[in-house]
Amino acid sequence: MAAQKLELLRRCFGYSEFRSGQDELTDALLSGRDVLGVMPTGAGKSICYQLPALLMRGITLVVSPLISLMKDQVSALTQSGVAAAYINSSLTFAQYREVLRRAQSGAYKIIYVAPERLGTADFLDFAEHADISMLAVDEAHCISQWGQDFRPSYLKIADFIASRARRPVIGAFTATATDEVKADIERLLQLRDPLRLTTGFDRPNLYFEVARPKNKQSCLEAFIARHPQQSGIVYCATRKAVEKVCADLLDHGISATRYHAGLEDEERQENQDAFIYDRARVMVATNAFGMGIDKSNVGFVVHYNMPKSIENYYQEAGRAGRDGEKAECLLLFSRGDVQTARLLITNSSGNEALSELEREQVTGRELQRLDKMVEYCTTSGCLRAALLGYFGESAPERCGNCGNCNSERTERDITVEAQKILSAVARVDSKYPYGLGTTLIMKLLLGSSERRVIQLGLDTLPTYGALRGTNQAQLREWIDLLITEGCLQSTGGERPVLHLTPEAGEVLFHGKKVIYTAIKPRSAERSAAPAAADEGLFGALKALRMSIAREENVPAYIIFTNAALTDMAAKRPRSFSELLKVSGVGQVKAKRYGKAFLDEIARYMAEERA
Repeated sequence: MAAQKLELLRRCFGYSEFRSGQDELTDALLSGRDVLGVMPTGAGKSICYQLPALLMRGITLVVSPLISLMKDQVSALTQSGVAAAYINSSLTFAQYREVLRRAQSGAYKIIYVAPERLGTADFLDFAEHADISMLAVDEAHCISQWGQDFRPSYLKIADFIASRARRPVIGAFTATATDEVKADIERLLQLRDPLRLTTGFDRPNLYFEVARPKNKQSCLEAFIARHPQQSGIVYCATRKAVEKVCADLLDHGISATRYHAGLEDEERQENQDAFIYDRARVMVATNAFGMGIDKSNVGFVVHYNMPKSIENYYQEAGRAGRDGEKAECLLLFSRGDVQTARLLITNSSGNEALSELEREQVTGRELQRLDKMVEYCTTSGCLRAALLGYFGESAPERCGNCGNCNSERTERDITVEAQKILSAVARVDSKYPYGLGTTLIMKLLLGSSERRVIQLGLDTLPTYGALRGTNQAQLREWIDLLITEGCLQSTGGERPVLHLTPEAGEVLFHGKKVIYTAIKPRSAERSAAPAAADEGLFGALKALRMSIAREENVPAYIIFTNAALTDMAAKRPRSFSELLKVSGVGQVKAKRYGKAFLDEIARYMAEERA
């Protein structure tokens, strides 16, 4: 069986060896054991169920949340010579019945299905007579109400499994799951003695950075200009921001398109296709865009606004570098983002499938996650370590591959300033037990004469003007540090207020020092653009790939990924057998496209010699 697995891996998927976790998960499913696999985006989750599906008898159903993901996955499988189909709302009734008819006759090994379909009479009738050997649940975190993407339709999966006369083996896969969410997945899917495997959340090819620019739009445009050959995604918190950012990019000659829930379905699909098929280089979108987007050659992801949670950030940033090439993840942070995020959380209509108490609990969890996201944005420590630590994974103190680790750092003792800030909050607590927000505390410390400050009598407090003349942005960073250090607490809710914590007493009365680390951003010249072994040949192969993709009307990365082209440029194969040694080139694709790429390599090498 081991030899058979490797031969299939090579022939269909073009890889000579398994990545971390793939072999174990594949073996477990083939032996009939349920699995729960947590693997980072780009780590090859799909192969963990696609490969055993080809070795098992009967059909494998893959439950997937998004139409775009299903189409991408089925297109990629078909290109690799695997018979696959999908069932979702994009099919007409006649198309749907034809897929079921063909499936019943054994035409497909893998069928992607939307969770909503599992409970319909037609599908249940099909399933009653079909030989279903495995059920794979992609984006499995969607089943947990504590997860960031809870979808009530996922709760139907367990009922579908229970209704089978012969229970199929179950595989649950996700890239983002805390311990609590993993326990929820296992319980709600009723997994039986599953192999639990978490390969790690680290994505070494991604460069993480947080910036606090004075002008976000100028910073964004300069960043994109440093990545002229790469496509990327820019995430915004609101539809209004998407419209403005996209319009500004277009005005500056950057090929951009937009995506948010306020657009008509047809335009959303057109814009998504423009990005996936490389007709638009930059997608500006809300978080309505992306889950399941299988575009592998995304070179950067920029968050124009801070997302609501680290889970959201990790998932969205993780859409960069899926092909294993180097990519950058930049977050443009401002304090206004925090207020926007709080408003989005507290004003959410909530999920109708939950009770009022459950909705309150979910809102409370979301606000707690928001606090952790703010901590990430304001830390002076290693960004990678902060991400990994959130998911319960240990990491070195410094990774050497993030904006904080690679920046110039200067330390300053701000114990005196910290004591003044804490004293101001203490005075406010005694005068106004309900507390005041950060902005008013800052105005108190800076000695503002605004009417609201005078009305509240803040000008009568001993700490009024205690930090007069301090730069406002600097004062905000000091307050952020005291929150991160646990000396101050910013309460949840739509209008958060500051309060002291017991830890504040250590600074105020027991000599604990507070050290502020100033981070000077790295040189703007740095770029994490992929470096092919031969940029000239790499460019020629990309141009050929684009030509074939447009001719066949498929996304370019479906032909070959950037990583495959990079390896091809390095190895310069001159024969079919040598081409098969390129990572990511399987037999089906080699037969289909091999001659064109071998001819292009030969042409390029001949021009070099001339």
